[in-house]
Amino acid sequence: MKALVDAHTLIWAVDRPEELGDRAEEVLKDRSNELLLSTGNIWEIGIKVGIGKLSLSIPYENWMNQAISELGLKILPITIESAAIQAKLPNYHGDLFDRLMVAQAQAEKASIISKDDTLDEYKIDRIW
Repeated sequence: MKALVDAHTLIWAVDRPEELGDRAEEVLKDRSNELLLSTGNIWEIGIKVGIGKLSLSIPYENWMNQAISELGLKILPITIESAAIQAKLPNYHGDLFDRLMVAQAQAEKASIISKDDTLDEYKIDRIW
């Protein structure tokens, strides 16, 4: 299975695993799955830390590197293809990072591991 990890899913997987849904936890732990992390989500978490909206268990750069390594995440770049898909998406979700993630999931034919049920409007496979 190929799955894109939402920002809150990553945060909870590392700092608050009790918040994860059972299926989400199962998919994250299964090393046969290809787990992807959008560069947009890396920015999103960094921005929230930088403006004081989010605190992590250790400093951001160390936290992010450790999270990527421990979960075996593959970094997914923002491509022209995913940007073009995003530009055509209906406006179900106002969060720009989530719209990017939906577009990347569509481009990669991947599921999204997220608690955010608003994403269901985009007819993607959401795991929680």
